[in-house]
Amino acid sequence: MAKSGFIEPIPSTRMAKASELKEQLQILVQAILDEEDYSLGITDQIINILTALKKLKLKKLQNSSDDSLKVVDDCVVPDEFKCPISRELMTDPVILATGRTYDRPFILRWLNDGHRTCPQTQQVLPHTILTPNHLVREMILQWSKERGIKLDMPVQDVDDNVVTDADKGYLNSLLKKMSSSLSDQKLAAKELRLLTKRKPSFRALFSESTAAIPQLLNPLSPGKADAHPDLQEDLITTILNLSIHDDNKKIVAGNPLVIPLLIESLKFGTMETRSNAAAALFTLSALDSNKVLIGQSGALKSLIDLLEEGNPLAMKDAASAIFNLCIVIDNKGRAVRDGAVKVILKKIMCGVLVDELLAILAMLASHQTAVEEMAELGAVNCLLDIIRESTSERNKENCIAILYTICFNDRTKFKEIQEEEKTYGTLSKLAENGTSRAKRKANGILERLDRVALLTHTA
Repeated sequence: MAKSGFIEPIPSTRMAKASELKEQLQILVQAILDEEDYSLGITDQIINILTALKKLKLKKLQNSSDDSLKVVDDCVVPDEFKCPISRELMTDPVILATGRTYDRPFILRWLNDGHRTCPQTQQVLPHTILTPNHLVREMILQWSKERGIKLDMPVQDVDDNVVTDADKGYLNSLLKKMSSSLSDQKLAAKELRLLTKRKPSFRALFSESTAAIPQLLNPLSPGKADAHPDLQEDLITTILNLSIHDDNKKIVAGNPLVIPLLIESLKFGTMETRSNAAAALFTLSALDSNKVLIGQSGALKSLIDLLEEGNPLAMKDAASAIFNLCIVIDNKGRAVRDGAVKVILKKIMCGVLVDELLAILAMLASHQTAVEEMAELGAVNCLLDIIRESTSERNKENCIAILYTICFNDRTKFKEIQEEEKTYGTLSKLAENGTSRAKRKANGILERLDRVALLTHTA
């Protein structure tokens, strides 16, 4: 049959069975193999048969009770792309604590129903944090793109802000452990630190109960908070995490245990504990009422001491907290009395955190005692050097603002500025090229210098 060059017509692909199609396909393929000069019609028939076989196979798969295969728009979905709960193609794959991947809406429904186990492994979940599975998500997107499938994938990962009954129950169980054995306290503290860092819903839960904060801090006895440094570090870091949530700021700072323990932790414990205590005070001081409360508690002295100690991990957190607190007028006076000017100037002269500390110094320059201390401690030459050498317009502006206050408070400092101007023309350059505020301050000093020179010449 093949040798004669005659090819029998294939059955209608719409009605033909797979067996019949396969027989015709075998004949056509053999014809191509046997004949050197076969017609193009043969190849077209082969293509038609293969298409028909594919459709029959897909139809069979659709009707199959085999759960491991799913057809989406005529495409077989790989098992690893399907949610184990819904058996559907995942659009927002997330990883549960057991390491298994689920589609976010379906695993959230499972958790909201009160389940505390993994649907596949039945393991009890240590937490309900859902971590986006970026690898699987990208694989699904690529797979869908290659097959022309349009999926409504989330544009970006959604924060897991859903509070489940399981979350509430788990939080309560962890807080109860704070009154248990030391080993239970340490395990629970580590878990709470992790949960409040990664799960916004857990941070929010603390605002719903006035008893939560005292329960959390139960292991930290005042005066002995550093008895177990690792436990102290985890609990103070948890307070920092909680303070990030806006609704918690007033509740956390208002609890009589919190600020004293933060101050104690500024002095004692691991360096990470001390740094995180400073960061917590900074975050809590976002509220004006908390600025007053923290200032009255004596926290500024401990923050200044931590800044003076000079640990890189803690200095920036301490400086940020000091700056925030000194926005309140009464706290400026407290900071000055606690030795802030001397410590800050020393750090600036050493080139440490110059940007941050100049901003604090400029704020303190509205306090009379601070201005006097700056003049006595050699601030004028230091500030002139920064104006001359710095490339930061903000730093130059802060320096000239401080100088302006010093000069109009202590006329003896005009001599140093006159010498600087004569040698380098520092203020004239700033008056010409600085920010609008820097120009005003520089011109103000230059005008005063001219009047002083005129009076001296007249005399």
